[in-house]
Amino acid sequence: MLNNLRILVTGGTGSFGKRFIATVLERYKCERIVVYSRDELKQFEMAHQEPFASHPDQMRYFLGDIRDLPRMRMAMEGIDVVIHAAALKQVPAAEYNPFEFIKTNVIGAQNIIDACLDRNVKRVIALSTDKAAAPINLYGATKLCSDKLFIAANNYRGSHDIRLSVVRYGNVLGSRGSVIPFFLNKKGCGVIPVTDERMTRFSITLQKGVDFVLSCLARMKGGELYVPKIPSYKIMDVVSAVAPDAKVNFVGIRPGEKLHEEMITESDSLNTIEYPGYYIVRPSTEQYDPAIYMTDENGLKGTPVKQGFSYTSDKNTDWLSVNQLKEMIDLI
Repeated sequence: MLNNLRILVTGGTGSFGKRFIATVLERYKCERIVVYSRDELKQFEMAHQEPFASHPDQMRYFLGDIRDLPRMRMAMEGIDVVIHAAALKQVPAAEYNPFEFIKTNVIGAQNIIDACLDRNVKRVIALSTDKAAAPINLYGATKLCSDKLFIAANNYRGSHDIRLSVVRYGNVLGSRGSVIPFFLNKKGCGVIPVTDERMTRFSITLQKGVDFVLSCLARMKGGELYVPKIPSYKIMDVVSAVAPDAKVNFVGIRPGEKLHEEMITESDSLNTIEYPGYYIVRPSTEQYDPAIYMTDENGLKGTPVKQGFSYTSDKNTDWLSVNQLKEMIDLI
């Protein structure tokens, strides 16, 4: 699928970016992979790590900010596929610094779209988050705006042979800044701070997130939002898996935080199609024939969900047990 193509990954030195690029290097023979990010130290360190160091002819490191449209246009020269993983992501930081998140997550998203159209990129996938569904915090609101921008860009692509789609999934287990590394750091203190004992979250491993994005690249038609079927966990089960003997200190929900996360809202149910392993939220605008989203790349027919359907972490049918969480934490 990606053989002989040129790929650019925004946020390429982050957790997802590095795993995505490592997977592509293992499975495909790309002509070029461009890491686009702001941190020169992370790029330097990445260039000297495996498997990246063993592919100097394929790897390129491009310093830049997605807020900088001219720089984005320069980086996109000759690129076939773009994976957009760069974002500001910390919920409390967004509440305190709202316009910084708007400049990166919203204006930066539009810059990527404009650069892709200008440079004749063929395929674009933007990573989203469960916090973009019915957002109550600024971070989620900026990512919802970003999702809408990438989906709507298909409306004005004109004669450009380009498809733009969005992939939305839940918390990446063990990723930087997530709850499990936080609890592991607190384990030695004997006290684990927990926001609320009722809290639940969706969870996906980094590799499964990468694999899902690659599968969406193969099947994307443009304009759709992909949601994988993934398990949920209860926050108290994570505590039991990390530090069963520690004392729990309930500190209250942080600003902009939900008890449970959503990936598909009831309002989205009118446009949601179910497939084995994933859902598609098709675009609602009249420019698209709904029928094109009713079959996948193998000809398998999807099933429209019932009106009023929602996909939320507390009503999930798939749950990670304490033992499963322990096994996954051991691999982090």
